[in-house]
Amino acid sequence: MAMSGNLYVVAAPSGAGKTTLVRMLLASEAGVNLSISHTTRSPRPGESDGREYHFVAVDAFRAMISRGEFLEWAEVHGNFYGTSKSRIAEQLAAGSDVLLEIDWQGAQQVRQQFPEAIGIFILPPSMEELTRRLTGRGTDAPEVVERRLAAAQAEMRHVGEFDYVIINDQLDQALDDLRAVVRAARLAVGKQRARHAGLFAKLL
Repeated sequence: MAMSGNLYVVAAPSGAGKTTLVRMLLASEAGVNLSISHTTRSPRPGESDGREYHFVAVDAFRAMISRGEFLEWAEVHGNFYGTSKSRIAEQLAAGSDVLLEIDWQGAQQVRQQFPEAIGIFILPPSMEELTRRLTGRGTDAPEVVERRLAAAQAEMRHVGEFDYVIINDQLDQALDDLRAVVRAARLAVGKQRARHAGLFAKLL
């Protein structure tokens, strides 16, 4: 069955504003759904299964890995996180757009199994601004900020692996750019044929 939905993979270094942009996109653009990952970590207060994450036991997660059920997965701070391949496929086949908010390593895994995924990388306008944003949080010690900045520079070297780059200088403009990518991708000939098969059959 043709998949009429698009899969968007959004990545960025810490402090670039990815989470804020994604949240604003989901609130303003109908038909885009945030992928809900599986995780082995325990739910935090206020979280519920199937909303923030699908919470599963470690053994169950490992079994899913062995069956090849993940589009991408990783171990982070002792917990596993992964994206279900079948859940993504079901949503795309139904015509829904799906957005994955992951790092560049997860994006590489996705492209290996789903090369038609649309990669979007969010950049800060400068290292000075990135430093200001990370320092302005007021939650990290200076040495932690330095490590985050070094990690951010390493992550940004992978920008060439993505299809689109959005520089998040002015938030409203960056959101407009992100929405433009989403809307343009929906107008690709293959997607329009899949979504409007009856119309194409009549007209052509």
